[in-house]
Amino acid sequence: MDCRLFYDVTAHRYIEENCCDLGMKVIRGLSADMEDLLCEQGQKDARNFFDQLMFSCEHGPFVAPPVKAPARQKTTYQPVLPQAAKERSGDVVIVTNCAETDENLANMIADFRAALPCESRVVNLRQFPFDGSCLGCFGCAVTGKCVYKDGFDDFLRNTIQTADAFVYAFTIADHYTQSSFKCFDDRQFCNGHRTVTHGTPIAYLVSGDYRYEPNLRMILEGRAEVGGNYLCGVATDEGDTAREIRQLAENLTFAMDKKLTRPANFYGVGGMKIFRDLIYVMQGLMKADHKFYKQQGIYDFPQKQKKRILQMKLVGALLAVPSIQKQAKGKMTEAIVGPYRKVIEQVQGGNKQ
Repeated sequence: MDCRLFYDVTAHRYIEENCCDLGMKVIRGLSADMEDLLCEQGQKDARNFFDQLMFSCEHGPFVAPPVKAPARQKTTYQPVLPQAAKERSGDVVIVTNCAETDENLANMIADFRAALPCESRVVNLRQFPFDGSCLGCFGCAVTGKCVYKDGFDDFLRNTIQTADAFVYAFTIADHYTQSSFKCFDDRQFCNGHRTVTHGTPIAYLVSGDYRYEPNLRMILEGRAEVGGNYLCGVATDEGDTAREIRQLAENLTFAMDKKLTRPANFYGVGGMKIFRDLIYVMQGLMKADHKFYKQQGIYDFPQKQKKRILQMKLVGALLAVPSIQKQAKGKMTEAIVGPYRKVIEQVQGGNKQ
């Protein structure tokens, strides 16, 4: 079951990919919401899924296995980038799970830090004394404090989230990375569904066959979009590693200097609408989230564009008349583009002055 179907596709694909690696035949799973089994339709869907499951075990179809990366001789990346002068202000935190034996990732981090024109610091999650993974107890939903006493919530807010930019560095393992990163991801629920780092640019250093990990790429992009973070890019050790690292450092610096943002795409808009509806219904329990959503204007429903709605009703009524419909044929595109022509003409006129 998934929390309002948020990221359900990535969870399914992660399981499918690892099952395929084990040589298993995979049947598409059921995306069930948390409350589906409490309603008649949800119970019917579950019954139908079981029937389909039993049929598919005998007849198929099965999920097509992902394309595997071709065998390649992995060479150890050696640091080659010169040390840049630290002339710019800014604090970049590099969050990693780099092991002592992970020479490639360690050298990538070293070169990235050398290329940055500002100071940076490394936080290794392997060194944090996690008491455990998220329990899903919702204790933090009211207080904002985790029930564990390992100090993770303070560590997250005072050591990581105070930075001007975030860089996440890891080596791919089993289609994601080592478990300490998963624990780090899950324990961030102490922030609830609040996009508290909105506007902070992020970047990734990834060792491994990243180009053959479409689900992982979706996760990284979707996470940036839902969090409102400008994704500066991903540098890997699959090709010209030094060039990618240098470009990533330049992109991150530019994003910090210009405070770059971009309009949310499907991942960002869809994800926030799921959370918007969830928090509004559960505001009595998720008080910190509810307060944050009200302050940030995330509750943008119901739509109050009454003038726009009336205009569209009028246009719809007119176009229902055959004679007017005939006259309007071929003119709809111009009607849509017209307002944008005026904007361009105004800009061009201003530039000439």
